[in-house]
Amino acid sequence: MSGHPVSGVSRPGPAPGSRPAPAPQRTGLLILGIILLAANLRAPLTTVGPLVPAIRETLGISHTAAGSLTTVPLIAFALLSPFAPRLARRFGTERTLLVSLLLLLAGILIRSGGSAGALFGGTFLLGLSIAVCNVLLPGLIKRDFPRNLGVMTGTYSVAMNLCGAIASGLSVPLASLQPLGWTGALRVWSLLALTAGALWLPLLRNRDAGQPPAVKARHEEKPLWRSSLAWQVTVFMGLQSLIFYTVIAWLPAMLQKQYGLTSGAAGWMLSLAQLAILPFTFLVPVVAGRMRSQRSLAALTALSYVAGLAGILYGHSAALLPLWVILIGMASGSAFSLAMMFITLRARTSGEAAELSGMAQSLGYLLAAAGPVLFGWLHDATDSWELPLQLMLAAGFLIFVFGMGAGRAKHVR
Repeated sequence: MSGHPVSGVSRPGPAPGSRPAPAPQRTGLLILGIILLAANLRAPLTTVGPLVPAIRETLGISHTAAGSLTTVPLIAFALLSPFAPRLARRFGTERTLLVSLLLLLAGILIRSGGSAGALFGGTFLLGLSIAVCNVLLPGLIKRDFPRNLGVMTGTYSVAMNLCGAIASGLSVPLASLQPLGWTGALRVWSLLALTAGALWLPLLRNRDAGQPPAVKARHEEKPLWRSSLAWQVTVFMGLQSLIFYTVIAWLPAMLQKQYGLTSGAAGWMLSLAQLAILPFTFLVPVVAGRMRSQRSLAALTALSYVAGLAGILYGHSAALLPLWVILIGMASGSAFSLAMMFITLRARTSGEAAELSGMAQSLGYLLAAAGPVLFGWLHDATDSWELPLQLMLAAGFLIFVFGMGAGRAKHVR
């Protein structure tokens, strides 16, 4: 089934399954908690890409193995995402998020141990943590901020991508400091996780009792996987994740080989792409929340992807390189924000949003997980980035196809 038409953008009251907004004295703390939590969702991942040459040199791993440093957390996302809504219903959203932050802290510290086993084990652990946070944040926002979905989605998206951009740019300079090295550059981000965890402690007093029984019963009657609209949202999520995490893993290496950039300059190009993400991660959700259909936004997103990727692949002028990188960043910010908004706008309740989030992020990230390893393997096999870039270009075209479906003004049930 494809879903039901959306009756309108504004609603006279809170969405079903939501609860009254937090008390005024707690609203600021909750917003700050969401921002700090979101800041932890990309920095531990984006800091790795510019450090791949140093990691490979120290540990002696191949490009394929290095690409899996980005794939390992995506596999963790795929494995745990379907169960995150159940954990939240059983233990409460706030408590589940706090435990996830502690797990993230442990994963960052283990990953910085200096051995291949610690590197991959810690990466998997932090991936499990980020998976839970990724899934539960859209439902939390729909539950506590039902009238401000676009603004709150944009706010946490900006925090996530800003911190990710800073992490990419600082990773090589931090690693060049004698006391730190690449292990210390990875370990630095444990401080951010510790700060976020400390802020979430007082929010436990506001923990929810779980999803209303009527909503759960409704979900059991109509499995979400039977909705074609839910699948379109899921594939859209997967395609934009595939492109983003492949760019995070390999853009610095691509630019070093294609354009002869130094590792530091390539790292800052990755930061430029992520800085270009920022305005769109805020503006697109706000605009999307005021539209009945988001198809036009999906079309513009796909066009930006195609133009930026084609520019890097076929345009060898170093002077235009920042333009292509910015276009990819713009598209990434827009695509991610649309994926998050599709989850909240295509769902009727906060519980349904959490369920759709679990489906989209589980299967979507499973698709995305193939990107970094596949493209690393293709590079090893062909000694060229041409074929991987062509595949990413094809994914940009598919973003348009599935965006046209996911952007329809309908609900999954």
